[in-house]
This record gives sequence, structure tokens and C-alpha cells, in this order.
Amino acid sequence: MAIPDTVSTDNLECSLLSNPTDNTRTHQTAMKAEEDHFHFTWYSWCQKFHMSRCISLLALHILAFFGPMLVPWHKKTVAFTWAYGNAQAYGITAGYHRLWSHRSYNASRPLQYLLAIVGASAVQRDIEWWCYQHRAHHRFTDTELDPYNALRGFWHSHIGWLLLRAPRRRRELVDIEDLRKNPVVQWQRRNYFLLALTFGVIIPGIIPYWCWNESVGSCVVFAIACRMCVVYHTTWAVNSFSHWLGKASYDDKHTPRDNFVVALLTHGEGYHNFHHEFPMDYRNAVEWYQYDPTKWFIWICQKLGLASHLKVALDNEIKKSRLSMYLKTLRLIQDKITWPPTPKDLPVVDWNNFRAQSLERPLIVIAGFIHDVSEFIDQHPGGSNVLLQNVGRDVTTAFFGGVYDHSNAAHNLLSMMRVGVLRQGVEPHKEMVVTPCRQRLMIKECNETSVQGDTK
Repeated sequence: MAIPDTVSTDNLECSLLSNPTDNTRTHQTAMKAEEDHFHFTWYSWCQKFHMSRCISLLALHILAFFGPMLVPWHKKTVAFTWAYGNAQAYGITAGYHRLWSHRSYNASRPLQYLLAIVGASAVQRDIEWWCYQHRAHHRFTDTELDPYNALRGFWHSHIGWLLLRAPRRRRELVDIEDLRKNPVVQWQRRNYFLLALTFGVIIPGIIPYWCWNESVGSCVVFAIACRMCVVYHTTWAVNSFSHWLGKASYDDKHTPRDNFVVALLTHGEGYHNFHHEFPMDYRNAVEWYQYDPTKWFIWICQKLGLASHLKVALDNEIKKSRLSMYLKTLRLIQDKITWPPTPKDLPVVDWNNFRAQSLERPLIVIAGFIHDVSEFIDQHPGGSNVLLQNVGRDVTTAFFGGVYDHSNAAHNLLSMMRVGVLRQGVEPHKEMVVTPCRQRLMIKECNETSVQGDTK
């Protein structure tokens, strides 16, 4: 495959050294154009795949699937396979991912060498390659530059991105200079094949054979093939399932989701929505009750003096993100609720008109709104007479505690009965002409009302 004539590689190279935003857009355009100009032939179709990866992974999966049916095995071998696979997973989660990809804590030199060796035993390539892919994933999430782009489908993000040859991606788009200068990372890169072969194949394969006389076939099937398949798929599940199923606890702009099942399978890596919002945090699970053994492993290493400078996101910012999603959830609930008409949608009626209409149907005034209580008269807890004797009157005081201080549910139900707005909001009196607006809703004591009535 070649970049089409319409896209100049020289111009692309120049643009990559100018503006980072323009670099990204230009490179995405070039990658898209390269895919669009693909012409199908059997040769070109084969060229789209990493054939060596396809063959090796296919053989590994066939061996892991059919092997247990064909070879005898001991429970010790299965237990060993499970234990070794769980131990080596920390090389990926605590090492490749949280230490070198995100620099979420500092590790002493002995711990770095240990994690580099254990990570190599997972046979997922060297630290520099793995971290380059992962940093690209975080920088360009859900775009064409994202190696695991979940928008291209579940299977692409799970395993397809490994099998397909990706369009050429400029390494300058992702900064890995710190890894190139790290002596442990470069030591592992130089010796990766030997480390992966020794700790990923030979040692786990030979331990069951030596310790409890397991058959060679069972050692190969369980301790090597099955273990590698399970570790592969649990790692890939973070790229696929955690971008497909789960809860957007902190942000829903992109596809990452918090998935408890994936967290169980990946030593805490399943809380992916939090991780994408706060990638520099050494924790993937921020709550004490959430399952994140990798977080506990790093914390224990700190207590032992093997790790330091554990980075955590500000609690205030975490709460902001969680609150924003909670408000979005409330908004969705709110939009499904039927609300009362707003004042601007209701007719404005004067007192005399209100009184006249109340002779035809049961209308009352509360807080400046005219309410039609015809469908509620028989349901009133205090009896129908309470409403009937107040038809055509302003019963604001009685409703707001003069007789009974009604509940929020009563207020909500009352608001659904609004049919109009009373002009000036209250019943007019003779002195209303000279009474200032600010005093029209003043609450008076009983003796004040009686005195005014006597003077009249």
C-alpha cells in the first residue's frame, strides 16, 4: 500500500514539524486517503494482515482450545497455570501500563527490572512498543489515529488492530523520549526475545514437568498455550469490553466505560472511564470498595520503599466529573417527567372574570395561580367540602400553613391543576389603589385585620 499521489509525504513531514493540531488532522487525512485508495487483489489483501501474527495466534488458540481435550492433566498444573498467569499480569498492569505508559508513580531500579521481566513473560512485545500504542490510544481516543479505535467495532478493538497492518503513523505524534532514555526499558528491548522465551515459555513449561512429573503435552497446552491465551484476552478486554459495556461514571464524551467484570479479570484495569479521565492517577479504582489489586500492589511497594511519588487526581476534580455525570442523569430523568405549564403559557385573568368562571367550575386561587380542582375534589384527604367551600376564593394562606402546611407532593400535584394566572396576583381590595406593590402580599396579624375592618 502506498499513500496516494494526492497526498504528498514531503508536505506531511513538514506539517508534522509545524503545528501539532494541523499535524494530527493532516495525518488523519493521509491515513483515510490510504484506506480509500486500497485496490483489492489477493496479494494486497494478504498485505493488509500481519501474517506471522495471524498464524501464530491461530495456532496458539487451536492448541489452547483443543489441547485440553487431548492430553491428560493434573489439578496442580491448572492451579500453577492460574497462579503464574495472575503473577505475570502485574508486569502489564503495574509495569507496562501504570508505570511506563502513564508515569503514575516512580519505581526503584530493582522494581523496574522485576516488572520488565514479568512484563516480558506475558509475551506482549517490549515496553517501548506497548507504551507507544497505549499513549497513542489515550491521545487520539476514538479517532483514526487510535490503534484500538472502538468506533471501528468490537472485534477491531479487541484483536483486529493486532492482526491488521495499520496505515503508517508518524512516531512524532506520540512522545516516548522518556522511554528511549530509560536504561531498563532499553535493556528489556534489546533482550526481549530471550526474556520472553525464558520467562514466558521455558520456565512455566518446565516447572510442572520437574516438580510433579506432568506430561510434556500438558505442560505445553496448559502452562504455555492456555495461560498465554487467557492473559492475551483479558488484556484485550480492556480495549474492547471496557469501551463497549459499562457505566460512564465521569464522562460520556468518549467510549471508555467502567466495567466491574473486566476489573475482576484484569487486576483492576476495568474502571476505564475513570482511567481515561485521570490517566496519571496510579489508581484505576478510586473508591475503597472497588476491586483494584494493582493499586494495592503499588501501595505495598511504596510501603516497602520500592515505589514513591504515587500520583493521585485531586479529589475536588474527581467530584466535579462525577457531579457532571450525575446532573446529566438527573436531566434525562427530568426530561421524562410531565411538568406544569409555565406562567407565560397561561392566560392572565382578572379577579372579576375569575369569580364569574368559578360559578361554572370549581376554581381556587393559590399563590397567584388559578387552579381547576374539579378532578381532585373527591380525592382531597380532608374531604370534598374543604375545597367546595373555598371555590372562587384566594386560599393561599390556608394552603401554606394557615390551616395545614402541605407537603412537596401536594405542591407538585397542585401545580398540575393550573389553568390561569390572576392579574396582580391577589384579590383586589378598595385600598389596593393606594397600597404600594411591595405591600400587596404582606401577611397581617388577626388583630390588624379586625381593626381595619372596624374602621371601614
